[in-house]
Amino acid sequence: MTSQTSDVILDRMMALHPKIIDLTLDRVWRLLAALDNPQVKLPPVIHIAGTNGKGSTQAMIRAGLEGAGLSAHAYTSPHLARFHERIRLAGELISEPDLTAVLDECYAANGGGSITYFEITTCAALLAFSRSKADYTLLEVGLGGRLDATNVIHEPAVTVITPVSIDHEQFLGNTLGKIAAEKAGIIKPGVPCIVGPQQDEALEVIEYTAARLGAPLLVHGQHWHVTEENGRLVYQDETGLRDLPLPNLLGAHQLQNAGAALAVLRHLDLGDDAYEAAVTKAEWPARMQRLKSGPLVEQAPEVELWLDGGHNAAAGWALADLLATLPERPTHMICGMLNTKDVTGYLAPLATQVQSLTAVSIPGEANTLSAEETSAAAAQIGLSASTSDSVADALQTITEYDPHARVLICGSLYLAGHILRENG
Repeated sequence: MTSQTSDVILDRMMALHPKIIDLTLDRVWRLLAALDNPQVKLPPVIHIAGTNGKGSTQAMIRAGLEGAGLSAHAYTSPHLARFHERIRLAGELISEPDLTAVLDECYAANGGGSITYFEITTCAALLAFSRSKADYTLLEVGLGGRLDATNVIHEPAVTVITPVSIDHEQFLGNTLGKIAAEKAGIIKPGVPCIVGPQQDEALEVIEYTAARLGAPLLVHGQHWHVTEENGRLVYQDETGLRDLPLPNLLGAHQLQNAGAALAVLRHLDLGDDAYEAAVTKAEWPARMQRLKSGPLVEQAPEVELWLDGGHNAAAGWALADLLATLPERPTHMICGMLNTKDVTGYLAPLATQVQSLTAVSIPGEANTLSAEETSAAAAQIGLSASTSDSVADALQTITEYDPHARVLICGSLYLAGHILRENG
């Protein structure tokens, strides 16, 4: 085993390919072959694609599996505070020795060949999963689906497509139909696919792909339904109805994510303990996460402090809807975004829910939108906007004139990760 740390090897991996995103599966197949094809040695796979809700849906499925007494490997991206968050072995974050070992093995097997960071680290996750026992493997797509590095499983147990919306147009296409076609690339011949709420253009593409491949679909609004009734979640499908608590993950959109997770668990026929656990025990940081400890909380003890990593227009709408349901309280945003995102599309739904926006640049992130650019975009849609050098400075300014405010730190998972590291 190497004496190097995982961070050292991950830094070396960043130099193996000049482009961060380069969608193809050729390099992945080459490395997997050199590793003796770990992708064919996994526990049954549940493969999840979509634009919004992939991570939350995966977290609920995992909670449900564990509620049924089962274990699951889980792969997700990006990480927030530490790379280890991307890889769970039978429910537990991968250890530093295990991570270092599989990264080093993949680096050596790659033989210096061109391969992206996401591709080689995905291969490392698959290698780790193939060597550890579990009942299921949960794979979250990184980008798209058809050419994503996770799309190497010939016969998963079930696939899932969460809501599709416009995002990553430069890689996936400039229409909803083109993006949906990329997401639908995870659909496999004869393998059931759970489909979350979709716009008509996206659903048409998904249905066409499934019909061409002979894959049964279980579609929201057709084969399963989920609603809130009297403060409860009511799920109904062709086998019956379940009355459950509302999801512990906040937001109306989490009701739909819970529905997709329940559809998976119902398809696997795992029983009431699984369904209850899925909606009551899921954990997913930086999705309207209330911060209750750490330096930022100590800096402003009377402030109600929240963290959210949503970053596209659909996430903006979901966040605005959630803010509208919270008890009335002056609300201020501290926002940092990447320059690859639709800042106006994200902010527009939030303009009526907050009193001000303080823009920050994301620390240490080369692709950050500058605080000045974010502030200018906010001002154009009518938000009272300013800039600050850091989240801590922004929080200090807000608390000076509104010490009992609600403050939402938002705009990017990269900003959320910085906050979780610094405030931990």
